[in-house]
Amino acid sequence: MKKIVIGADHRGFHLKEKIKEVFTKKNYEFLDVGTHSTEMVDYPDIATAIVKPILSGESDKGIFICGSGVGASVAASKYKGIRAASCNDVFSAHQGVEDDDMNVLCLGGGIVGESLAVDIIDAFLKAKLKNEERYLRRLEKIKKIEDSQ
Repeated sequence: MKKIVIGADHRGFHLKEKIKEVFTKKNYEFLDVGTHSTEMVDYPDIATAIVKPILSGESDKGIFICGSGVGASVAASKYKGIRAASCNDVFSAHQGVEDDDMNVLCLGGGIVGESLAVDIIDAFLKAKLKNEERYLRRLEKIKKIEDSQ
């Protein structure tokens, strides 16, 4: 697995720090793109920092935490090649990768607790895109939508 990029705005900072502790214990290689405190920052700025390593190939997947997960997913999904979604359960996290090739998991720091967040992230990181015609066909249609913009 390539390096995992992780970032959060001020409302996701505390959960990001807990997740980093878990990553360290599991010997995951990760890149923390901020924020590094609870001082207010704008989540679109963090989105930019998260997607750059993914688009450059340095990372395959990213984890982005804001207060609800919604702003993070909206901002990150604006980048061509990024498929971000807010997931508050394990099923959505692995299904989003398996069926939709989601590459940025967005979490709500004010919604999911630490234990659930770890389970959601584990499901996201272990999942692989299903190599079935219907999923690949749908992904190609998504790419055509991106290209038409």
